Amino acid sequence: MADEANRMGQQYQERVQSGFEAASRSFTEANKGFQALAAEMMNYSQAALDDAIWTWEQLIGARSLEQAIQIQSDYAKRVYENHMAELSKLGEMTVGMIRDASKPVEEASRRSR
Repeated sequence: MADEANRMGQQYQERVQSGFEAASRSFTEANKGFQALAAEMMNYSQAALDDAIWTWEQLIGARSLEQAIQIQSDYAKRVYENHMAELSKLGEMTVGMIRDASKPVEEASRRSR
């Protein structure tokens, strides 16, 4: 009976340790993913600001109302396209981050069965 309890205690400790290790690896992967997302958002924000400044400079130099309207129209189209592309990219990055962060927990779960 004591041997059985000792064996069960040992198994419990091994599974708990495995779970903590999996959680640690999972958090590490999630952290990497969040850092990549933050870097991507920072790059996008900088590019969007640069584009807005460049467009403002173009508007200041416009010689006619038609030219100003065309500059603004081109800018609106460009911003929309860039924003939609960035949302798609961030969505793909998020899915990848979740997939990578869940792998250690899934593996630990399979091993403990």
